[in-house]
Amino acid sequence: MKTIAALLALFAFLGPAHSEMMEVRPVAENVYAIVGPLTNRTPENLGNNATFGVVVTSEGVVLIDSGGTAKGAAAIESAIRQVTDQPVKVVINTGGQDHRWLGNAYFKARGARIIASRRAVEDQRARTQDQFFILGTLVGEAGLAGTEAVHADEVFDERLDLTVGDTRFELHHAAHAHTPGDAFVWLPAQRVVFSGDIVYMERMLGVTAYSRSRTWIEAFDAMAALDPKVVVPGHGTPAPLARAVAETRDYLVFLREAVGEFMDNGGGIEAIGSIDQSHFSQLFNFEQLKGRNAQQVYQEMEWE
Repeated sequence: MKTIAALLALFAFLGPAHSEMMEVRPVAENVYAIVGPLTNRTPENLGNNATFGVVVTSEGVVLIDSGGTAKGAAAIESAIRQVTDQPVKVVINTGGQDHRWLGNAYFKARGARIIASRRAVEDQRARTQDQFFILGTLVGEAGLAGTEAVHADEVFDERLDLTVGDTRFELHHAAHAHTPGDAFVWLPAQRVVFSGDIVYMERMLGVTAYSRSRTWIEAFDAMAALDPKVVVPGHGTPAPLARAVAETRDYLVFLREAVGEFMDNGGGIEAIGSIDQSHFSQLFNFEQLKGRNAQQVYQEMEWE
């Protein structure tokens, strides 16, 4: 582990250029979303192709997800400076994807406390080597420089109630969703939820070998039961719950029903691309992901 001084020196040269790839959007009083691009990880976005959360409390900033690389974390910090000079006191990792946790070392070196679900940390540990390999390919070795695998100081199983300064948070791990340890962060006073990768908006969600489409719907429903006024998704811009339903839950339900019918009719996985998913064609990455999603759900449902 690098010393705090060494880490601070490593990122001192970073200017605001990379933070400009992310848009800071107000969600409620003292609550913001940092919206990254919908594209894949690139050298330009430093792995920050996701949406992050910022809550400014009377005792400092609570950051929801720390970025895809150490330099990506520095870019997030630069974006935070657009709304407050307060330091990041707490980082919450909402899941096991790289952009949810690989900026942890940067913020821990500056004194932040790191929190995640137990299953998220298990997932992070299991996939660390693969994530570093893929990131090295996508963002380049220069973009990955300084990134270290640092996990949460505090873990929880199903729920953790947290108060920071004048703000109350509820952290919920309801079920295996996009990744095994996905959690959502609920601000009851503001009726804002940070969903992590339980919700995708504007961009088609990705069902991977680490996902479980059936229980993903359960995780979504647990979040929706809180009746949030605003959903800050893991990817895309904040919006009312109805849009999250239309672009995440409805797609998961459709996909499982369509794949199930296809299987009942004797369809083989080699022909799974024939399923018509055009109702969701407005979503970014539709062409790239529709076939893979259907194939993955087929393989999942074979064993249910």
